[in-house]
Amino acid sequence: MVTPIDPTSTAFLLAENRSMPMHVGGLQLFRKPEGAGDDYVREMFEAMRDVDEVAPLFLKHPHRSARTAGQLVWKPDEQFDIEHHVRHSALPGPGRVRELLELCSRLHSTRLAWERPLWEASVIEGLADGRVAMYTKTHHALVDGVSAMRLLASVLSTDPDKRGMPAPWGTVPDRSKVAKERERAERRLEEVPVQALRSALGITAEAAGLPGALVRTLNKSVRGETSAVSLHAPRTMFNQSITGSRRFAAQDWPVERLRTIGKATGTTINDVVIAMCSGALRTYLLEHDALPEQSLVAMVPVGLKAQQSHVASTEGGNAVGSIMVQMGTERADPADRLDAVHRSMVDGKRALSSMTPVQILAMSALGQAPAILTPLLRMQGLVRPPYNVIISNVPGPRTTHYWNGAQLLGTYPLSIPINGMALNITCTSYDGLMCFGLTGCRRTVPHLQRMLGHLDDELSALEKAAGV
Repeated sequence: MVTPIDPTSTAFLLAENRSMPMHVGGLQLFRKPEGAGDDYVREMFEAMRDVDEVAPLFLKHPHRSARTAGQLVWKPDEQFDIEHHVRHSALPGPGRVRELLELCSRLHSTRLAWERPLWEASVIEGLADGRVAMYTKTHHALVDGVSAMRLLASVLSTDPDKRGMPAPWGTVPDRSKVAKERERAERRLEEVPVQALRSALGITAEAAGLPGALVRTLNKSVRGETSAVSLHAPRTMFNQSITGSRRFAAQDWPVERLRTIGKATGTTINDVVIAMCSGALRTYLLEHDALPEQSLVAMVPVGLKAQQSHVASTEGGNAVGSIMVQMGTERADPADRLDAVHRSMVDGKRALSSMTPVQILAMSALGQAPAILTPLLRMQGLVRPPYNVIISNVPGPRTTHYWNGAQLLGTYPLSIPINGMALNITCTSYDGLMCFGLTGCRRTVPHLQRMLGHLDDELSALEKAAGV
């Protein structure tokens, strides 16, 4: 059955080019079950490959022709070959994490072909410590990072003895809790902004309030204060044209270390994450003699809750906005940087809390527009970047999970650098860990892996500054 592709997904498809693949990815690390034999990884791969039925989401590919009047539509793949999508790989010796990240970097650099469903997965063996890895990538037109995390969680279990769990792309045969979780995971998040847009098109109080909200937002931006729109990001080495070659770096730290700093300083875990990134970016740019005098600006997605009064609050929930955060990279003291981040986040959330969900979505879209239009119009270098880096924090399962007895040890996101925005930092929390995934252009962001050491140093510096 041919179905139309919604405007958001169409935009992701059309924005893609050789230098800017538009897929998100994930790296999962598993520990083999007790008593697993030498053929375990082969058996795991075959279980992933030999699914009874593939879920519809993973069977469709984009298509357009004269019959569709040139419009992009989703079309089922009539020659679907799962062996193209699910692969078995092995690392070269000595089988370190370094070799694993290099393989993921190469896999993440290649575009997904439109003539096939837009996803791939690799089960990877060869780590010297015996762990098993799985790398997956899915086009952003199909899922975003949150949806991808929910899809993974829908096929995991907290029971180490449970078997018969399907692959993430396999169908769930019954109406169990797992099946319902899968349905929720596959539900398109674009439905929320579409519904909000429809509301905004009406003569409503929300639509009528947009001009005032826009004026307030732009006034704050002109003054260099935190808001949903940034007009004051400096040019950096990250804000230039990129190639399609990627470098991926990943590491995790105990969430409790971040929480302890937050409690001691009156800040949040997310504040500490951004402060870690601030210190790491400052050190990295100093190494390259490229630190601007002005603070870097991070675009940080935040969850906001629509109350019964239809006014958003900062208690978390179902509306999504973004804050342009002043990172304090011009400050030498880690405590000062954390304070600058915290004040910027509080100020930004306060600004969004005065808006309705529709206004939040509109302001966030306006804030994103320069980042999207600049590379499309090939104007990078001619105009100032709206922000310097994207930092996202996607919540994951809080307890230990298993896939058919294999313990999930960590999950690390790979994201999308774009022209004019060569670095993306995404974090995922899982089972007491904060898992960082740094995805950058291999040429524009050299020696990206060094930033992991800078993140570690900054966490220690923040602990010392907080007296913990």
